[in-house]
Amino acid sequence: MSAKVLLLEDDPAIARTVAYALARDGLAVTHSLLVHDARQQLTSQRFDLLVLDVGLPDGSGLDLLRELRNAAATAALPVLMLSAHGEEIDRVLGLELGADDYLAKPFSPRELAARVKALLRRAGHGQHAATAAAAAAPVLHDDEAGQRISLRGQPLLLTRREYRLLSHLLRGAGRIHSRDALLAAAWGDDSESTDRTVDTHIKTLRAKLREADPAREYISTHRGMGYCLDI
Repeated sequence: MSAKVLLLEDDPAIARTVAYALARDGLAVTHSLLVHDARQQLTSQRFDLLVLDVGLPDGSGLDLLRELRNAAATAALPVLMLSAHGEEIDRVLGLELGADDYLAKPFSPRELAARVKALLRRAGHGQHAATAAAAAAPVLHDDEAGQRISLRGQPLLLTRREYRLLSHLLRGAGRIHSRDALLAAAWGDDSESTDRTVDTHIKTLRAKLREADPAREYISTHRGMGYCLDI
C-alpha cells in the first residue's frame, strides 16, 4: 500500500507543488490548510508521515508537533517541518520538539520528496510489502544457467556436487530419491563414488541450508530408501 502523508500548508501553490511531487513518487497526500483541520484528519485516519508548515493562520505547526510528541499514539510518527523564514530559532525549536527533519523555504520539491522517502524508509514503511514479496517468491530458486541456488533470495555457497544434488532434489521436491539416483545425478553413472559419498554431501548441504534458514530442516532422511527435499 502507498504511504499516507498529511501535508499542513496554507499556501495553495506550495501545497499543489508538494502534493504533486509526493504523488509522483507513489505517496497518497492529504492536504490541510489549517491546524484545526489537520487535527481532525489525525483523529479520523492513520498517516505514515506528516509535513508541517510552521506559520499558519490559526496557529503553528510547532504547536501541533508538540501535541503529537506528547500523545502515545503519534509519539513516533515521522515529521518533516517546513518554514518560510529559515530562522535558526524555528529550526532548533522544531528539532528540540522532536521533528525528524527540517526544510526551509524556498525548497526543491524533489529534495522534499527525497527527504520524505528517507524518513519513511527509516521508519520501516514498506517492510510488510517486502515481507509479502519474499513470501510470494519461491523458497528455493535454481538458476540453472549460472548453476546457483538461492534460499529465500539468499545465494547458497555450494560446490559443484552439492549444486547437482540439491538441483536434482529440487526438481523432484516432495519425492524420495534413492542414493543411487542422487549418485548418478551428481557424479554420473560411471562414478566410483559410493552411497557414503552421497551421505557426506547431504550432511554438508543440510548444514548450509540450516545456516541460511535455522528455522527448519529442508532435507529429510527416509531410512533404507533415500532423501527427500521438503519445501
